[in-house]
Amino acid sequence: MLPANITDSIRGGVPLSVDFESPQDYVIFIFQIIFATVTVLVAGSVVISILATSALRLQNRFIFMLNTSICDTLVGVSVYYLGLFDVQEGYPPRNGTYNILPSLLGVNILTFLFAQFDRYFAVCHPFIYSRFVTRQFVIGINIYCWVYNSAHLLARNLLPSSKAIQMYVISIVLFQMILVTKVAMTIKLYVVARVQLARDPPSAEKESKKESLRIIIFVVISFLVLWCPSFVNIIIRFTGVGGLTSRNEATNLFAIMARFNAVCTPSVYIWGSPALREAMVKTVWGRVCLKCRGR
Repeated sequence: MLPANITDSIRGGVPLSVDFESPQDYVIFIFQIIFATVTVLVAGSVVISILATSALRLQNRFIFMLNTSICDTLVGVSVYYLGLFDVQEGYPPRNGTYNILPSLLGVNILTFLFAQFDRYFAVCHPFIYSRFVTRQFVIGINIYCWVYNSAHLLARNLLPSSKAIQMYVISIVLFQMILVTKVAMTIKLYVVARVQLARDPPSAEKESKKESLRIIIFVVISFLVLWCPSFVNIIIRFTGVGGLTSRNEATNLFAIMARFNAVCTPSVYIWGSPALREAMVKTVWGRVCLKCRGR
């Protein structure tokens, strides 16, 4: 069942995000439609390609890619509501979704962190990695990201508003600590991998490690660039110093930047992995082109 406010919006109970009184309103509305559609197509293609290709599903790094791409696809779908209707999440909310839709981005934060640790142990401690980090273990970690995020969201919605706000502030602080950890891990991954991989003899496994490290480093850098402004603005607003506010989610530049990560991440996957591109041609776009030609 959809939340009541989303059902009301479908019935016309929630106004649109813009008034269409200026050319800027049309640009914002059209941008949100294009952004949502592109996100669903790009991230959704990655999800289908990995699920339909057994060779990819057997590799741990593609399980992390699958998890974030599922999340990114749902983020794209959420933009059809958050970007097209007059919605304000946070405190106080307006026509919100109890933070269900924005919280999808939180799954990516944890997944990226675990993916960094995964690549670190795969490169620096390959014997320990091959023995203990099994496919089932990686799947369990990715499920944990969803369970933790859901439990945190449920607790915030059940607590009184004052306690929920305190919990929200604490979560922002914790995420800031995660961001610092991600920066440190990214630097360490780059330095260690550069030395470690230079020692390894040429092989397919070495190329696979280089490819996965290149992807995770670019993904984390883009993530930090797009997410940090939003976190900084939230902290400034809660400290009472200032900060920028917006009319709704559609005009919130910081929220748009954070959601733009849902396009960048699967795009980096496609750019950095020839195996994924090949699978995507075979399972998704190649078939779509054949059907279009058949018509």
